[in-house]
Amino acid sequence: MVITLSAVFTNLIPFVISRAIDQIKNNTGDFSLLNYALLTVGFALISGIFLYLTRQMIIVVSREIENDIRNDFLEHILVQDQQYFHFHPTGDIMALATNDISAVRNFLGPGIMYTAETLINFTMAISLMLSFNAELTLIAVVPIPLISYVVYRIGKSINYKFELVQEEFSALTTKAQENLSGIKVVKAYVRENSETESFRKISESYKKKNLELAKVQSFSYPIMFLLTGFSVIIVLYAGGNKIISNELTIGQLTAFIIYLGLLTWPIISLGWIINLTQRAEASMKRLCEVFDSKPSIGDPEACRKNPCECIDKKISGNIEFRNVNFRYLNNYPYVLRNINLKINAGETIGIIGHTGSGKTTLVNLISRLFDIKEGVLLIDDIPVKQYLLDDLRSSIGYVPQETFLFSDTIENNIAYSEKNFDKDKVIYAAKISQIYKDVDSFPKRFDTILGERGINLSGGQKQRTSIARAVTADPEILILDDAFSAVDTYTEEEILKGLKEVLKGRTTILISHRISTLKNSDRIIVLKEGSIAEEGTHDDLILKNGIYADIYLKQLLEDELKEID
Repeated sequence: MVITLSAVFTNLIPFVISRAIDQIKNNTGDFSLLNYALLTVGFALISGIFLYLTRQMIIVVSREIENDIRNDFLEHILVQDQQYFHFHPTGDIMALATNDISAVRNFLGPGIMYTAETLINFTMAISLMLSFNAELTLIAVVPIPLISYVVYRIGKSINYKFELVQEEFSALTTKAQENLSGIKVVKAYVRENSETESFRKISESYKKKNLELAKVQSFSYPIMFLLTGFSVIIVLYAGGNKIISNELTIGQLTAFIIYLGLLTWPIISLGWIINLTQRAEASMKRLCEVFDSKPSIGDPEACRKNPCECIDKKISGNIEFRNVNFRYLNNYPYVLRNINLKINAGETIGIIGHTGSGKTTLVNLISRLFDIKEGVLLIDDIPVKQYLLDDLRSSIGYVPQETFLFSDTIENNIAYSEKNFDKDKVIYAAKISQIYKDVDSFPKRFDTILGERGINLSGGQKQRTSIARAVTADPEILILDDAFSAVDTYTEEEILKGLKEVLKGRTTILISHRISTLKNSDRIIVLKEGSIAEEGTHDDLILKNGIYADIYLKQLLEDELKEID
């Protein structure tokens, strides 16, 4: 409505000017020149007000839509399973969340607004021109089909080249993200110059593709001006002859020229709109691929259809693997083979094995980071796939091998799992994990802001902060996956002493390469090439004189050698 009103008052201005010019020439009429001038200014002012309202309404709405799309995008990405991120680099996802969503917003805002303005202004201007002289109007619009064809051809080329630009931008973002995340490795191996050169090459390729796109875009505006200028020349010639033959007045010809001027921007903006549309089409295609992706791991189908079918019971922590075989992809080798294991609620289980034996994979199945296809995994005698993911995972506290800390305060990192913040709980967890003394020595204590991935903490401090986070969650099942690898044996012993009270009545799984971490477990599982090779208490396994005993003797020898040094 406001776009139409703005167009109405804009298109009335040339009509008023034509009347004023004819009145001056003929020296007739009661309406003074001042009144015409005031009327022109008034129409321009009213048109401007409605144009302002148009921008406020459409552009603001497009920003709101952009905000919704970006939030939906992140929400959708967060529910994807682990395998999705194996095949989609972080930089590619970042490019989608920034450039591609912005390209869609440009179409929904300026694109739609200028399309509506172009159609309405074009329709009204042509209608008023026809009221003056139909023949001259037809002459004036002769170049328009040619302009449309040129716009179509340029737009098609822009679409293709913009897709190439976005793909290159994804590669550029991925490279930058990897370099920043792996800055320690880059510096440790003195690869700054090499990485800079590699980034420069990708950046150069990105620049070239952008320049190729810019070259195509640069054709559109000159061609539009040329073709619209050609219309003006034709109108001046044909209109001049009609004035000579008294078929047209000077005022009407002036209005024609002004209307052609008003049509110049709509015609030129048509190329820009096509550009925005082609960009949005390319970006939306990439975004739709993300939104169309469905996580292979989700809530039970019966639960999605009928929430009343959902299991609503507190997990106590009984875990059972029955004939479980697992591989990540169908054509990959098996990581776990014939796993039969029962863990009682409140029991502490240790898992040890050589690198690649399947320790981490085994515990990842419990929280359904991956789903098994062969065998059954039960928690409290119920198949794990029948639980709601949120209920299942909120019952599990997990400290992964690779510690991740957010660029936030230490306090917020420890309390990450807490919906209702409890400072006393944070302090208690920090003391249990032996990070409290370190934090207490920082100038801002728990309010200390961590750098990216906790870069201003040592490896041991990161692990202890991560352990504190798991303790704060107060889960029914606690999984510590090699959580003491970066701490010394003395600190490890102190943490385990503190955890004794925490572990009471809680199902706990300890994964470690150190015997000292596992020796007090109720049972210890030894994995070899994805299968359970040995099982028993520390003393039982020593007596078996197998894999566990061999590892134990080697570690004793290493400790003795360290003491000699």
